[in-house]
Amino acid sequence: MTTAAEAKRVWEEADCIYTKQQVDAALDKMAADISARLGDSDPLVLCVVTGAIISAGHLLTRLDFPLTVDYIHATRYRGATEGGRLHWLAQPHSSLKGRTILIVDDILDEGITLAGILEYCGEQGAADVFSAVLIDKQHNRKNELRADFVGLVAEDRYLFGFGMDYMGYLRNAPGIYAVKGM
Repeated sequence: MTTAAEAKRVWEEADCIYTKQQVDAALDKMAADISARLGDSDPLVLCVVTGAIISAGHLLTRLDFPLTVDYIHATRYRGATEGGRLHWLAQPHSSLKGRTILIVDDILDEGITLAGILEYCGEQGAADVFSAVLIDKQHNRKNELRADFVGLVAEDRYLFGFGMDYMGYLRNAPGIYAVKGM
């Protein structure tokens, strides 16, 4: 089990991949792209918790059109550094039937979690489903999944900050960091 002291050491030694200013600029661009594409569609935005809480919150304030918000909780990591099978912890309370859905997640890594969520939305009768991720990690994906809206691209390293965690800690780091040696 990781301690706060260990997490602090990891943060102090980490490589800053993107500063808060770079993340803000990426969120501005994502918001403009999403507004242009979905602004007239009355979308339901689904935040993938826990990781996307921070990026979704910052993104939502930049969207200048009417929308509704709900959340979905599906995870493969559960505090670990490697993903296992998909665990469903919460499904949306809103009906997806006939709606345009925008899934907002923190990172597209292997794509298994996002693919499962996209499939779920289709099974629930969503009219259109789009995905937005703050980070597209350059990772060999078996499913070749791509997000519709991407903030930043990062190399295949263990990342934390702006919603992404290191062993449950450091989601609050204001930029995107890579753990040294990982």
